[in-house]
Amino acid sequence: MMTASPVSEQTAAIAGRAHHFFEFFTEYGELIDQSGPDRADLVAGNPQEPVIAGYGEAIRRHSESTDPRWFAYTMSAPEAQAAAAASLNELLGTDYGPDGILLTNAAMAALAVTLRPLCHPGDEVLIVSPPHFLYEPIIMGTGGSAVRVAMREDDFDLDVDAIAGAITGRTRAIIVNSPHNPTGRIYPASTLRALADVLTTASERNGRTIYLLSDEAYNRIVFDGNRFDSPTQFYAPSFLIYTYGKTLLTPGQRLGYVAVRPDAPDRDELVRAITVAQLVNGWMWPNALLQHAVGDLEGLSVDVPHLQERRDRVVAAFREAGYDVHVPEATFYLLPRSPIADDEKFVRLLAEREVFTMPGSLLEAPGYFRLSLTASDAMIDRALPVFASAIADVGSP
Repeated sequence: MMTASPVSEQTAAIAGRAHHFFEFFTEYGELIDQSGPDRADLVAGNPQEPVIAGYGEAIRRHSESTDPRWFAYTMSAPEAQAAAAASLNELLGTDYGPDGILLTNAAMAALAVTLRPLCHPGDEVLIVSPPHFLYEPIIMGTGGSAVRVAMREDDFDLDVDAIAGAITGRTRAIIVNSPHNPTGRIYPASTLRALADVLTTASERNGRTIYLLSDEAYNRIVFDGNRFDSPTQFYAPSFLIYTYGKTLLTPGQRLGYVAVRPDAPDRDELVRAITVAQLVNGWMWPNALLQHAVGDLEGLSVDVPHLQERRDRVVAAFREAGYDVHVPEATFYLLPRSPIADDEKFVRLLAEREVFTMPGSLLEAPGYFRLSLTASDAMIDRALPVFASAIADVGSP
């Protein structure tokens, strides 16, 4: 006698994608471990060089105190909230108050605790594809479902018309990632105003608010003097999600926050609801030491001009070799088009030559591959001739 599966179709689909993702990286991890000292690891935005100057000193400075409560249970520490609010306001020209900064253990936790009180079973959350691979599982954890809207492939901008068409009476929120991983696109103010108009109109039509969650992990890693406008600046029912792991290139140190606009509708109720979600989801605040150090950490950053130099060098070399590659406006990443349709096959060809990158198919960007500019200069030196020989072997796209 057959019985119904205890796993929903949505869960099974996510599990299948996750299995493919982790299967690939298990294989990749073994290849990297077995490779020689001249390998070039360009897979992820992980540090490949010593921690940035000042980081270790900041952590050590705050690791000791005569205050017996220094390492007690810590929710959002007031001094950390004040430092984060001041820095954010300086960056964006906004007026966030310290009480609207809710410290979390990085950006994915911030998304989870923000969506938890907003969404009910059956609600829909729009995500822009290619999305971060954790967006959908986080949405599923609320009882909701993810609805994908593809970016415009010609310029990697938001497709506002497609977003408008995807909104239904069940739409509760949209997650927007700017600057965007993996394309490096900064969404322009004109696009964000159009998006705000769509969300306002749809909220009025539906009789309930559609919230905007702006994932801004890379809002301080911007090239060429480009202007960054936060999507939250154009729409009051919004939440700004930030992590320090990118700016400081310390992704293993889980530190970030949710910023709630001072004029957000029902702001105080939302702040309380997110705080409760942090509690019931297993104490989703950063550890006390990291919070004590926020004031010092706000003054530190990865060397963005040097990342820009790497970007310029790699883009020039790729174009000379025959790759189709755009110039990212921000982030750590390049997203060249694979010279063959099977991007995973091409990435494995590179791996055989000890140059490791990420296939676009794992990022919902089939036909592309991604490489990280956090690789060291020595890794870039070793990798560029391999990229040139690889495209020569398989032919131009």
